[in-house]
Amino acid sequence: MNSFDDVTPAKDEDGIARRGFLECMAWAGTGVLWTLGGGLPQAMGLGKALAAEPMANPFTFLQISDSHVGFDKPANPDALSTLREAIDRIKLLPVKPSFMIHTGDISHLSRDKEFDDADQLIKQIGIPVFYVPGEHDLLDDEQGKAYLDRYGKGTRGAGWYSFDQQGVHYIGLVNVVNLKAGGLGNLGEDQLEWLENDVAGLSSSTPVVVFAHIPLWTIYPEWGWGTTDGAQAL
Repeated sequence: MNSFDDVTPAKDEDGIARRGFLECMAWAGTGVLWTLGGGLPQAMGLGKALAAEPMANPFTFLQISDSHVGFDKPANPDALSTLREAIDRIKLLPVKPSFMIHTGDISHLSRDKEFDDADQLIKQIGIPVFYVPGEHDLLDDEQGKAYLDRYGKGTRGAGWYSFDQQGVHYIGLVNVVNLKAGGLGNLGEDQLEWLENDVAGLSSSTPVVVFAHIPLWTIYPEWGWGTTDGAQAL
């Protein structure tokens, strides 16, 4: 799972095409609610999740992405309000998710105030939050120090890590450091070696959820939607 540009299926169960789904999500308060059952993830947008009947004993977690707090151009002159709308929708969910994942670009220019503003809203949900950075979170002069000081506790390298919840192994990867030509993502040898060691002890039946900012597979290289060494990671 990555940013919203590739987290949605080509078509969901209602036959909504990816392109249409993304157009509906553009500059609106959005998120994805994931439900895990039998090791298989299923996703639905926040709007649909709010209308759905509560499930018995559900295990769910949320994903949001690309808050870009601080962005103020015509396409979205108030990105903070967009994030606020998403948080308001999350707070209305009938069953509180176990945790939330933010897949990067929390900020637009890696400024302290942008991170502060995002944190003030996100903490209102009252659940644990796991982060990976987007390239816009690592724009400071100290190679992502502002991001790592806030969100990097217990992580390795530029912020990669793993954790376990309800029998599922989650892996947060960072592929926005040393971007390649065209903005393509890159993991690097150190992270790939860590990843190999991280999954070595897992049984073949353990469900694994991987999340990063840029897709691990090549979707559209002209827009940087791919990771040069993603196939090796997969």
